[in-house]
Amino acid sequence: MLVSIALEAANLLANEGVSARVLDMATIKPIDREAVIAAARETGAIVTAEEHQTTGGLGTAVARVLAETVPVPVSFVGVDRYGTSGKWDELLTYFDLTPARVAAAARDALSRKR
Repeated sequence: MLVSIALEAANLLANEGVSARVLDMATIKPIDREAVIAAARETGAIVTAEEHQTTGGLGTAVARVLAETVPVPVSFVGVDRYGTSGKWDELLTYFDLTPARVAAAARDALSRKR
């Protein structure tokens, strides 16, 4: 899971004066609808970060909850190409699953807030 990456991204954003909330979504099914809805209401924008394909994963599940309840801008960080094998830390770099990318996704989502 990318919780440690998300926490590092939150620190990067904090240095810019942006407060970020990080949720550890332990499961996709069942999705913790209440936590997703609370985060959307509190922040007005959501970033999902996952270490696999974004299609059909956490981002899709979160977007569905938000579409049904609290529509807010969502940015997706994950893998959008065919996978490969390697050490976990090397794969994070290879697929650009980094704190900088998560922070950039947050900036993008925030820029789309109404």
